[in-house]
Amino acid sequence: MPEMAAEREEQPGPGRCPRPGAAAGERGTAGGRRCSALPAAGLGVLEEARRRLRQFDVGDRFSRLPLPRAAVLLPLVVRGGRLHLLLTVRSMQLRRSPGEVCFPGGKSEATDKDDIDTALREAKEEVGLQPEKVEVICRLMPGIDKMNNLVTPVVGFIEDTFQATPNPDEVSEVFVVPLEYFVKPLKYKTFSYKTSSGYSTRIHCFTYDDQEGKRSFKIWGLTAHFAVFLALVIFGERPTFEVDYDLDNLNLSSEKNFINLYASIYERKKSNL
Repeated sequence: MPEMAAEREEQPGPGRCPRPGAAAGERGTAGGRRCSALPAAGLGVLEEARRRLRQFDVGDRFSRLPLPRAAVLLPLVVRGGRLHLLLTVRSMQLRRSPGEVCFPGGKSEATDKDDIDTALREAKEEVGLQPEKVEVICRLMPGIDKMNNLVTPVVGFIEDTFQATPNPDEVSEVFVVPLEYFVKPLKYKTFSYKTSSGYSTRIHCFTYDDQEGKRSFKIWGLTAHFAVFLALVIFGERPTFEVDYDLDNLNLSSEKNFINLYASIYERKKSNL
């Protein structure tokens, strides 16, 4: 889902665990209801990331807004002691945004219990990632795509041994990017944009050169928006570019930005009645 909100995106069984200190079968408040055996290397990195991410968990606070719902999975993996983010390239056969970089995800279905189920189901369908192989940590501040879908980013850790099996009808490629690239990029540009509802925003656009695959990927729009916010949350440092947040109060600032975006859409709908 690469677009911004604009017209130009019990008892724990296998793969399930309670949050630390929770009774068996109790769902963690941060949404961390699935886990897997993670490699010993990088455990310190993971634990610090967990701690910071849970401070920004929004749970289902925004799920009752009167907008169609969608969710994406932001899969984090530790490689070489560093956090990396898994991304996909949309199949050229798709009608909407073919060939663009995005996270695994899509629209909510009636059988999905919540945004977490949506994100995990879509990841399984798109890249073969089994839900029990994801340690879900939290849901971050949602975004709104150009179709006015409420898109919730679900953050989870996956094993570094995961081998993607892309569904060719939906995904043409899968790759990973060091998370720090979204605060210290080598190739970056930005431009201001006013959405169709009149909301002014900043569009981030990254170009990532994958040395292993000898390919360059353009990461922008809502995908870049989520990746930047994730990196800001985990690293807690100022990026090398400007962002639309008060970095001294990232939690409150991100919520204010979202509420302003939603309000602009709500006002436009009201004026069209």
